[in-house]
Amino acid sequence: MKTRFLIVLTILLAVVALVEVYTFQVVKTVFKPRWVHWSYVLLSVLVYGIFFYNLLTFDRKVGQTQATLMATGLFLLFTVPKLLIVPVLFFEDVIRVFIWIKDLIGNSDSSPVTFTERRKFVSQIALGIAAVPFLSLFYGMTKGKYNFKVRKETLYFPDLPNEFDGFTLTQISDIHSGSFDDAEKIQHAIDLINVQESDLLLFTGDIVNNHADEMEPWIAMFKSIRPHSFGKFSVLGNHDYGEYLDWDSPKEKEQNFQNIKDLHQKIDFKLLLNEHVKLQKDAASLAIVGVENWGVKFKKAGDLAKAGAGLTAEDFKILMSHDPSHWDVEVKNHPDHYQLTLSGHTHGFQFGIEIPGWLKWSPVKYVYNQWAGLYENASRYIYVNRGFGFHAYPGRVGIMPEITVIELKKGKSVA
Repeated sequence: MKTRFLIVLTILLAVVALVEVYTFQVVKTVFKPRWVHWSYVLLSVLVYGIFFYNLLTFDRKVGQTQATLMATGLFLLFTVPKLLIVPVLFFEDVIRVFIWIKDLIGNSDSSPVTFTERRKFVSQIALGIAAVPFLSLFYGMTKGKYNFKVRKETLYFPDLPNEFDGFTLTQISDIHSGSFDDAEKIQHAIDLINVQESDLLLFTGDIVNNHADEMEPWIAMFKSIRPHSFGKFSVLGNHDYGEYLDWDSPKEKEQNFQNIKDLHQKIDFKLLLNEHVKLQKDAASLAIVGVENWGVKFKKAGDLAKAGAGLTAEDFKILMSHDPSHWDVEVKNHPDHYQLTLSGHTHGFQFGIEIPGWLKWSPVKYVYNQWAGLYENASRYIYVNRGFGFHAYPGRVGIMPEITVIELKKGKSVA
């Protein structure tokens, strides 16, 4: 583990060094006053100093804090835009080398042949290109992380009981309460949940980053979510098990896990631990099935057989499973026919591009087949919520925090 960390750290330092060599050349080419050069150097030292200090002193007994969040955000804000500077200047360097070789070959009087100077307009272009991700990341950290969006879907099922035609549910996921730093913005999101006036509220896991006490300042606010006529239900996510910390003892870890499970009751949610409940409406019923976390690359505590025990393919079922990779592996072709699965986990990587009807892209699509929004297979659906909170990077760019409202309709499935 320590060897791997050192390798990663060495690679990171090498990338930073390369990026800074090129970026400083841009600064010197575009801005002539020396005080600007020194100001840039001092700012660089400050940002990298904060980041690497937090990296090297990271306490695995504490986990992510507001300080580590800010250090990560500043590092990405200061480094990612410069990654776009490197190819522009590298291309210019290739041209400069060719010019130098041409001059060297054509030199007949043995006078010294030197590289042509960098052209100011090329450096200005590089700065202009870098400004786009810089402004995007800055917006993501200051506004985007709390720019809550209500997304609505209407899904048709031929086997939906008539009594549940028009039934509505609201889904939230990935609260990550330990990352919050603005009570007013969170209250706004709670208000958005309340005004939907859905029949049912479902939360698909990750109530904290690691520690149960992260949620303590926010309990009253989440408890203020209005009662829903058919209840409020929840499941666990991978962050709820305390797997990413070092604990003094197994007993301490188990106590934290129990405290996290107790949080759901404190905010008036019924936590489903590999079990199901049936919602009754007149003579018809609808099953809400909740599994513990099950992920291809994460903890596999979910037990679908146990959670769905007693249910048949004819029962209409809504499955809550935090990690969407569960749907791919075990759910979408399950003989018991799970009509709708609700997941979260991916956060949409908190970074991407979404233009409705035109483009939906994020780096996370190369890891998860289902990573944001609605997907269908053989008339079975999964909806992957983009997440309520944020983690690691304290912002969101292009992929905004989400409150999902789904209406169930009786009718032919529309893929």
